[in-house]
Amino acid sequence: MEAAHEFLKTLAIVLGVAAITTIVFQRLRQPVVLGYIIAGLLVGPHLPLPLNADPTTVHTLSELGVILLMFAIGLELNIEKLVRVAPTAGVIGVLQVALMMVAGFVIGRAFGWTQQESLFAGGAIAISSTTIIAKVFEEMKVAPRLREIVYGVLIIEDILAILLLATMTTISSGAGLDAVTLAKTTGKLVAFLIAMVVVGLLVVPRLMRWVVRLRRPETTLVASVGICFGFAFACAAFHYSVALGAFVAGMLISESGEGHTVEHLLMPVRDMFAAIFFVSVGMLIDPVLVYEHWLAVVVLSVVVIVGKIVSVALGGIVTGCGLRTSVQSGISLSQIGEFSFIIVSLGLSLEATRPFLFPVAVAVSAITTLTTPTLIKRSEAAAAAVERRLPRNVTAFISLYSAWLERVRATPASATAAGRVRRQLVLLLVDAGAIVGLLLGGALLHRRAEQAIAERFGLDPMVSQGLFVGAAALVGLPFLLGVVRLTRAIGLTLVGDGRGDGAGAPASRPIALAVQLGLLTAVGAAAVAVVEPFVPPGIGVLLFAALVVTAMLAFWRNAKQFDVEVQAGGAVVMGVLKAKLSPHDDGERHDEAAETAAAETEVAGDVAALLPGLGAPRLIRIGPKSSAIGRTLSDLDLRSRTGAAVLAIVRGGGPVLLPDGSERLGEGDVVAAVGTEEALASARELLLDGGPGGAHAAP
Repeated sequence: MEAAHEFLKTLAIVLGVAAITTIVFQRLRQPVVLGYIIAGLLVGPHLPLPLNADPTTVHTLSELGVILLMFAIGLELNIEKLVRVAPTAGVIGVLQVALMMVAGFVIGRAFGWTQQESLFAGGAIAISSTTIIAKVFEEMKVAPRLREIVYGVLIIEDILAILLLATMTTISSGAGLDAVTLAKTTGKLVAFLIAMVVVGLLVVPRLMRWVVRLRRPETTLVASVGICFGFAFACAAFHYSVALGAFVAGMLISESGEGHTVEHLLMPVRDMFAAIFFVSVGMLIDPVLVYEHWLAVVVLSVVVIVGKIVSVALGGIVTGCGLRTSVQSGISLSQIGEFSFIIVSLGLSLEATRPFLFPVAVAVSAITTLTTPTLIKRSEAAAAAVERRLPRNVTAFISLYSAWLERVRATPASATAAGRVRRQLVLLLVDAGAIVGLLLGGALLHRRAEQAIAERFGLDPMVSQGLFVGAAALVGLPFLLGVVRLTRAIGLTLVGDGRGDGAGAPASRPIALAVQLGLLTAVGAAAVAVVEPFVPPGIGVLLFAALVVTAMLAFWRNAKQFDVEVQAGGAVVMGVLKAKLSPHDDGERHDEAAETAAAETEVAGDVAALLPGLGAPRLIRIGPKSSAIGRTLSDLDLRSRTGAAVLAIVRGGGPVLLPDGSERLGEGDVVAAVGTEEALASARELLLDGGPGGAHAAP
């Protein structure tokens, strides 16, 4: 009876204080998650207030919150959605998580933290907050394209976070970071996941469809939550994270097609236990520890904001999202949240980290959560400022590259080209895996191997070390050359895959090189993230920094060469446009739509040869009622809003090839836009928003 009384008292204190802080934070227009964390600080043991809740009870209830949070995330995913977001969000998510993990690990080592503490710090700052972003996006009018990319990246990050939780559990529970233990634990984890997913796919979707057909909401809720806790218990029984089991259960139910039905029923229960989870996070904050490690809090907060903006923007540009949308996506994702708490609390429960890391991570989350709404509000202006300050040839190249990549994705590939790309990607993964394996093996066994060489041949330790490094380099060189060759081949295949493209066209070579640089950067980032904990501090970062600098220099030269080639070849195209679309002053009436259609037909072949993959340009004449009159291309943000890129503007003063964002449109201007049919239709609608007579375009 006394235990029940204590339980009710704790529940009343936690939910009562959380309700008050939530109302206050809603009034202040701040994320309610912060209110829950403050409530936890108020009822926790570190402040001298008469509101202390029982930590054991709250921790037990918070475990339910973690399970239901992960279950809800799994409900939003299925195999079809993963396949759809993988080409774009997959690359961005992997690149961002890899870079942030490396940054967190290096910072941890710089502050003198242990290897495992640094590893957990890297994992904590790598995952953005789905909860915070969803709340902010609900309150703001966000472009559909930006919303799609950000949510896609969050999906990939959630999956990577689940894998991180499982991997960190096995590493922290094992005998350290040696090669044999790592191989065994990874193999066991993969086998367990495969078994759980295969058995689940055979049973869970059929079971849930049958339960939903009963049309009893309470039965559906009880059955789904029962499945969730069953999978969580299975993971706990095999010493894996309960979050992994809940996440897999959610995905399996989503495969039944009833994910939205279950999610709607689950939402009130999930929200209540999630609130208790965030309160439990606040209870673990020790203000004294935060004060003692204030420098780490500041450094990690800056790294989270700057690092996520740069890494996501880089990934967005590589995957063809465009400059503005990529920068806005990075700004939107520049915070950490619920997964960070789960990761660091896992380290604390496994005794892999000292108590200071948890309050540090929570403080970083609080700072970045507070900055998120302001940053998202100003993201469009910030992205426009970045676009204005970059050289014109760079922005033009990014815009046309994005339009080309979007068209490649939208156009069905030939069977031969698709098969070739798949084979090349498989070989690329094999070569990259071999390089990672060699780096891991060399890092974990180099001392033993160097000692054996020195003893066997009677050599000086420095000489034996040099021989080992040289031998490892010789073994790894073929795989490294294979990665370089395959990334180049993939770029050339995508440019000249038989969809009307010309791999031998002058402007196709820079596009192929851009694809190669993006793939090399992604592979390099993932490899460094895997091997950094096992090599001497800074080695992996230095190697990756060298790769990034080389890629940026190559990209810069690439953009300049692209600009030169397009300017030279575009003179012919512009001559045709100017001749066909020159203003008439002879007093005769002319059919502008017919002129536009004729010009499109005549110039289509030249553009196809000049810029392979972009297709024929759509020519749009700015009419007297168009609201685009007097506005710059930067103001219109045509690329981010429609997916089309402006190839040229033809006006009385002459054609302007690859115009920058400062170019202002006027009545009678003809905009030559390139991209997919859908993108061109959206661009035409945007420039026709002045209503009838706003502009004229060929049907």
